[in-house]
Amino acid sequence: MTVSQTKSTYAASLTGLFVAVALSAAATLSVTAAKAAEDVTEDQIVRALAGPKKPLTRGLSLSPPSEAAPAAAPEQDKFLQSIRGRSTRSLSTAEREEIAAVAKSKPNIDLEITFDYNSANISQKSLASVQALGRALTSPDLKGSTFVVAGHTDAAGGDAYNQDLSERRADSIKRYLVEKFGIAGADLVTVGYGKSKLKDPSQPLAEVNRRVQVVNMQSKTAAAK
Repeated sequence: MTVSQTKSTYAASLTGLFVAVALSAAATLSVTAAKAAEDVTEDQIVRALAGPKKPLTRGLSLSPPSEAAPAAAPEQDKFLQSIRGRSTRSLSTAEREEIAAVAKSKPNIDLEITFDYNSANISQKSLASVQALGRALTSPDLKGSTFVVAGHTDAAGGDAYNQDLSERRADSIKRYLVEKFGIAGADLVTVGYGKSKLKDPSQPLAEVNRRVQVVNMQSKTAAAK
């Protein structure tokens, strides 16, 4: 091999090395950006759970009814008070379904808090979201409200097993929020739905189905009345 050929081969090797390093760096940045995009923020949670706000008014002027959050029916308030402070396992099937029905009209957010497979342990990648939830629930806009923390599983396993697992997952989130952020246990109503309410029915075993949904069932204003 001539000197000229040797130099050409060396130059080609360096070029290949630079390209490989550049691609590796780009891939690392892409993964980092993707992970950052997955982490929900405290502000996003507060805005989702606080619901629509009334605009500032002066004198006796009133905001349009459509811009105000709907008032809870007396029956709903009575039901909510009856389940506050109850253990997750004490809720009947009928009560769980009533919670789901009431929750449909309430401010909510699906945080996609995931868990280790076949476990109630919060996954490491979801800790940031759980911590953001804790900060949000103790913010002035949300502190004192009553929240439902609903646990869900994927479709692997039987109904009874998944029901138990979803309840343990909801309890796991509640325990973390109470211990780490000092939230009153009575303000967190935990419920499990097993595999009955999959987020992605087309992929029943997907990780997104192993999640927790948080619903603002009663604002602090309503609770104070």
